Amino acid sequence: MRRPAFYSRSPREPRNAAEPGATIAQNASDGTDTTQSQPAQAAAVPQAPQRWQPGRRSFALLVALVVGMGATGAVMWPKGYRQLTQKDIDQAVLRTLHTTTLPSPAAKAAEIIRPSVVRVVGYGTEKTTPEAKVEKRGRNLAKGKPAETPADEAAGQQVERGVGTGVVIVDKGIILTNLHVVAGSETIKVTFFDGLESPATITGVQPENDLAVLQAQKLPDDLIPATMRSTADLQPGDQVVAVGFPFGIGPSVSAGVVSGLKRSFRSPEGKQELGNLIQFDAAANPGNSGGPLINMDGEVLGIVTAILNPTQQRTFIGIGFAVPIENAASAAGSPPF
Repeated sequence: MRRPAFYSRSPREPRNAAEPGATIAQNASDGTDTTQSQPAQAAAVPQAPQRWQPGRRSFALLVALVVGMGATGAVMWPKGYRQLTQKDIDQAVLRTLHTTTLPSPAAKAAEIIRPSVVRVVGYGTEKTTPEAKVEKRGRNLAKGKPAETPADEAAGQQVERGVGTGVVIVDKGIILTNLHVVAGSETIKVTFFDGLESPATITGVQPENDLAVLQAQKLPDDLIPATMRSTADLQPGDQVVAVGFPFGIGPSVSAGVVSGLKRSFRSPEGKQELGNLIQFDAAANPGNSGGPLINMDGEVLGIVTAILNPTQQRTFIGIGFAVPIENAASAAGSPPF
């Protein structure tokens, strides 16, 4: 028994024997195929006109209509659907801000500058003068070591003469730091953000601004130089971040604001006076010298140079100074802003 069709697109007329389809079906019922044996007859019988298929064409027309209306903005939304308004979007953004903890501006700025900050250590022959021994004891105590160590008894060996910070300003390994960090050093070693250690040499100095330019001999594969920013529009109250290695610990980050501009500073020994300095209150200590003072975009505004302290403890009391980047860039041979 022949099964009825699942559905029918349209009423169909019974085929007669003249239709090609009927001939093929008739011959197939007795197990023989005479399709190839009657070419003339098949060619002589006119083909039935192709019937219209409303399902496919209607679907294609619907798709084209929806696309066209979407392009013109005339979309017919389903009943009960409410289109989003600007108020809905604002409320969603505010909810995200209230429920999501975002990094602070200082954290984002520090993350930008971090690949460009290096640790700078100057080495020299151990001095045996009484003054040098006192200074050595002070360095040991600052690092949490005993004032006297067995190594102190050996004279003539290479020891740390100065520890500070530097910032890469050219991807060829050109580094800015303070002159007092590397002055008198026989050898200099810099450590990049990825831990790579490299010897470095002094290629330029600017004593009037306590600046030195270093050239590293080995470089990381993905060394990223810092971006420098003019201080022409800098104002007291602007937020700044100091990144460096205070007491050799770091890289460490401290945040504050610009306290003043065009300040002057005289070294405790009275040997040198620096002018046109940026005063800031972000914490800085020995070891921060030579490090970058940056804005909230991670751009270098100056090189941390000194801290003001009325005592001999060399600790931060809230006043630090940085050489503007315009002066620092000129020390490296870069054109002024």
